[in-house]
Amino acid sequence: MTLPAIAPQPGIMEIALYEAGSSTLSGRSDVLKLSSNENPFGPSDKAREAVARAAHQMHRYPSTDHAALRAAIAEVHGLDLDRIICGVGSDEIIHFLCQAYAGPGTEVLFTEHGFLMYRISAMAAGATPVEARERERTTDIDALIAAATPATRLIFVANPNNPTGTMVDLSELERLARAVPQAILVIDAAYAEYVGGDYDGGAELATRLPNVVMTRTFSKLYGLGGLRVGWGYGPRPVIDVLNRIRGPFNLSNVALEGAEAAIRDRAHAEHARTENARLRGWLATALAERGVPSDSSCANFILARFADATTAEACDAALKADGIIVRRVASYGLPHCLRITIGDEASCRRVAHVIGQFMAGRGDAT
Repeated sequence: MTLPAIAPQPGIMEIALYEAGSSTLSGRSDVLKLSSNENPFGPSDKAREAVARAAHQMHRYPSTDHAALRAAIAEVHGLDLDRIICGVGSDEIIHFLCQAYAGPGTEVLFTEHGFLMYRISAMAAGATPVEARERERTTDIDALIAAATPATRLIFVANPNNPTGTMVDLSELERLARAVPQAILVIDAAYAEYVGGDYDGGAELATRLPNVVMTRTFSKLYGLGGLRVGWGYGPRPVIDVLNRIRGPFNLSNVALEGAEAAIRDRAHAEHARTENARLRGWLATALAERGVPSDSSCANFILARFADATTAEACDAALKADGIIVRRVASYGLPHCLRITIGDEASCRRVAHVIGQFMAGRGDAT
């Protein structure tokens, strides 16, 4: 009996699979992984202890409202807990937004070097992904406004951006939100904690404006990438919509307890942030002295630039030969660049040494 082919929704098979940063090298057990922007100091001891305790309750269903975690987030950041939604990483919040507000006949706008999940989630919802150019690897607000149409329903701006590490002022993001009132501006603030100062990731804008949502994650500064916890903050009507499509048990007991303990441990978070800022500056300077420039980064990585794609690929090979894995970013439209996570001091010095040797061997060092 011949059965008809069962096909997915139109456009699904056009989605390119997301490729995460590599973590292994054949034949090596001493790999230094600097490809996924992970915190080299890991989670806090308090988070580890909370996870161990929660493991005894794995046979119980978790809460459906995430009340304790939302209360902790609200307390630490001074936010309204009723405007907070928690998800499986901020990726899930991005997916919720596309599922709820985009679809066939609509457009989802983002920058040319923006996070790959914006395109994937837009296409999964049946919407048309639209790229706006950047200016010197930095979000160009005027380009985004010019690219918006009456069909634009969502605008994603990572601030700081991944993989460039650059960012724009919140006043510019407010200008964008007001210029395209028919769309929700989603400020992806996954790396906000690394900025320092009074940068709130866009929380105040999401409190004040009816078309702004901020997303955050526990995967970076808090070192909980393996638990997959993220959150979003925005107008109550929008959060209410997202909760209607959120799975009732999308976060486990272990994830909820670990994240709550992590966000309350301010000392560990501040240590990780301070060390990242110090070592980020050191590594950027060290590579520049070896002929490898990078833009001023506000995140926990730098985007090292080479003369061309061939040189970047050769440097990547040299790093791998020494057991170091960084991230090739050709899929982000940056084939001549390598994204390098800021590790601990020994890791940064090792990277600088290997790249310095590579550049000297090519006669490219300045």
